[in-house]
Amino acid sequence: QLQLVESGGGLVQTGGSLRLSCTASRFPFNYYKIAWFRQAPGKEREGVSCSGGSTNYADSVKGRFTISRDNVKNTVYLQMNSLKPEDTAIYYCAAAYGSRCSLLRAAFGSWGQGTQVTVSS
Repeated sequence: QLQLVESGGGLVQTGGSLRLSCTASRFPFNYYKIAWFRQAPGKEREGVSCSGGSTNYADSVKGRFTISRDNVKNTVYLQMNSLKPEDTAIYYCAAAYGSRCSLLRAAFGSWGQGTQVTVSS
């Protein structure tokens, strides 16, 4: 399993931006798909975006969030713009071997500890 560490969360006002980072401990990082999930209080964990052979996004974040990866630094980023209060959640990154992207929680076996994102209205 990969060990994953997220960073970059924080408190931001509506309309603001944050960039989350997820750094993995093991090579070869480029053989793994990496996804971001989020979980708001009282809600199920949901897929936000995935980077693998392709990238995909949940409908709720399309046009606002951008996922990117640096395989040299073993890091995946999630640039979040035009943030809304409903984006408030703990954001987790997850990894699985293979390139076919998914936003299904069951497709991923390695998880980070999460980073809190709070968007104030």
